[in-house]
Amino acid sequence: MVDGHHEKLARRASVIRGRAGRGSAVDAVVVAMAEPGGAVPTFDVKDLTALASHAEDVSIFGVQ
Repeated sequence: MVDGHHEKLARRASVIRGRAGRGSAVDAVVVAMAEPGGAVPTFDVKDLTALASHAEDVSIFGVQ
Protein backbone atom coordinates (compact mmCIF):
# COMPACT_ATOMS: atom_id res chain seq x y z
CA MET A 1 0.00 0.00 0.00
CA VAL A 2 1.25 3.48 -0.86
CA ASP A 3 0.51 6.28 1.57
CA GLY A 4 -0.12 9.88 0.53
CA HIS A 5 3.45 11.02 1.17
CA HIS A 6 4.98 8.31 -1.01
CA GLU A 7 2.44 8.87 -3.75
CA LYS A 8 3.23 12.61 -3.85
CA LEU A 9 6.94 11.84 -3.99
CA ALA A 10 6.46 9.35 -6.83
CA ARG A 11 4.32 11.80 -8.78
CA ARG A 12 6.85 14.60 -8.30
CA ALA A 13 9.68 12.33 -9.43
CA SER A 14 7.66 11.40 -12.50
CA VAL A 15 7.17 15.06 -13.40
CA ILE A 16 10.87 15.82 -12.94
CA ARG A 17 11.92 12.82 -15.05
CA GLY A 18 9.41 13.63 -17.76
CA ARG A 19 10.60 17.21 -18.05
CA ALA A 20 14.28 16.23 -18.00
CA GLY A 21 13.82 13.50 -20.59
CA ARG A 22 16.62 11.46 -19.05
CA GLY A 23 17.75 9.75 -15.88
CA SER A 24 16.36 6.70 -14.12
CA ALA A 25 13.24 6.57 -12.00
CA VAL A 26 15.44 6.02 -8.95
CA ASP A 27 17.54 9.10 -9.79
CA ALA A 28 14.35 11.15 -10.14
CA VAL A 29 13.11 10.00 -6.72
CA VAL A 30 16.45 10.97 -5.15
CA VAL A 31 16.22 14.45 -6.68
CA ALA A 32 12.57 14.82 -5.64
CA MET A 33 13.48 13.84 -2.07
CA ALA A 34 16.16 16.55 -2.03
CA GLU A 35 13.62 19.31 -2.78
CA PRO A 36 13.78 22.08 -1.72
CA GLY A 37 17.30 23.14 -0.95
CA GLY A 38 19.03 19.77 -0.76
CA ALA A 39 22.25 18.50 -2.23
CA VAL A 40 22.90 15.15 -3.90
CA PRO A 41 26.38 13.62 -4.13
CA THR A 42 26.71 11.33 -7.14
CA PHE A 43 28.95 9.61 -9.64
CA ASP A 44 26.29 10.29 -12.31
CA VAL A 45 26.54 14.07 -12.50
CA LYS A 46 25.17 14.37 -16.03
CA ASP A 47 21.80 12.67 -15.46
CA LEU A 48 21.22 14.08 -11.98
CA THR A 49 22.08 17.61 -13.10
CA ALA A 50 19.53 17.29 -15.90
CA LEU A 51 16.91 16.14 -13.38
CA ALA A 52 17.84 18.81 -10.84
CA SER A 53 17.39 21.53 -13.45
CA HIS A 54 13.66 20.72 -13.27
CA ALA A 55 13.55 20.53 -9.47
CA GLU A 56 13.24 23.20 -6.81
CA ASP A 57 16.65 24.31 -5.56
CA VAL A 58 18.54 21.00 -5.69
CA SER A 59 22.34 21.01 -6.00
CA ILE A 60 24.26 18.15 -7.56
CA PHE A 61 27.94 17.54 -6.89
CA GLY A 62 30.24 14.87 -8.18
CA VAL A 63 32.13 12.46 -6.01
CA GLN A 64 35.08 10.29 -6.96
